[in-house]
Amino acid sequence: MIQYLDNISHKDSKNFFLIAGPCIIEGEDMALRIAEKVISITDKYNIPYIFKGSFKKANRSRVDSFTTIGEEKSLEILKKVGETFNIPTTTDIHENEHAALAAQYVDVLQIPAFLVRQTDLLVAAAQTGKCVTLKKGQFLSPEAMKFAVQKITDSDNQKVAIIERGNSFGYTDLIVDYRGIPTMREYAPVILDVTHSLQQPNQSSGVTGGRPDLIETVAKAGIAVGADGIFIETHPTPETALSDGANMLRLDLLEDLLQKLTRIRESIL
Repeated sequence: MIQYLDNISHKDSKNFFLIAGPCIIEGEDMALRIAEKVISITDKYNIPYIFKGSFKKANRSRVDSFTTIGEEKSLEILKKVGETFNIPTTTDIHENEHAALAAQYVDVLQIPAFLVRQTDLLVAAAQTGKCVTLKKGQFLSPEAMKFAVQKITDSDNQKVAIIERGNSFGYTDLIVDYRGIPTMREYAPVILDVTHSLQQPNQSSGVTGGRPDLIETVAKAGIAVGADGIFIETHPTPETALSDGANMLRLDLLEDLLQKLTRIRESIL
């Protein structure tokens, strides 16, 4: 997928690529600070980098959960991040009309896992001509993602990748089946969403939990089995994050992790 992005660095490094940023755009200053820090690390290790931030969260457990600081405001911040640092940006979309809207501001449109079977949404994203990432539903087999990919390619868009984010394991846990990564790579590049794979959804409080202590374990395994990219939500202080703080990586821990993952990548090439 990254071959279609003109504004991505280290494209020919043979390293994995990284999608990283806060769960949701909380403000301009924080977004710029996170992007600047991640860029300093990815430049050091020759890692192609895409900044991620949700402009709106529609898939929350409770009606009083935080969803956005403002849709247009958040999209403008994403655009500013991309223009300030000359890097590609991505955000998730939840409604058909979001596709054309978000495409004016970002380089990659992400389809959430719960919506990956929504044909009209996928076609709307594909028709923007932007790169599209498809999160595998927690309820889907790896083989089923072939048909989601086909919805994009049949819409005359070859710029597609799959994001693995674990399968439902009981009511309140997720687990990654690493056998699915080589299977899905037959259809499109595969990105392992490390932090969302460690969510513990459907908690009785209505607030999703997580296991950030296992981020390094899951990420290492993903690189070892050949994932093309890694997706990590990161925040300077996850405990104060407005969304998904329970499973995010603290920003000051990112460099050590990426250094280790780069070594694993080098060892398997």
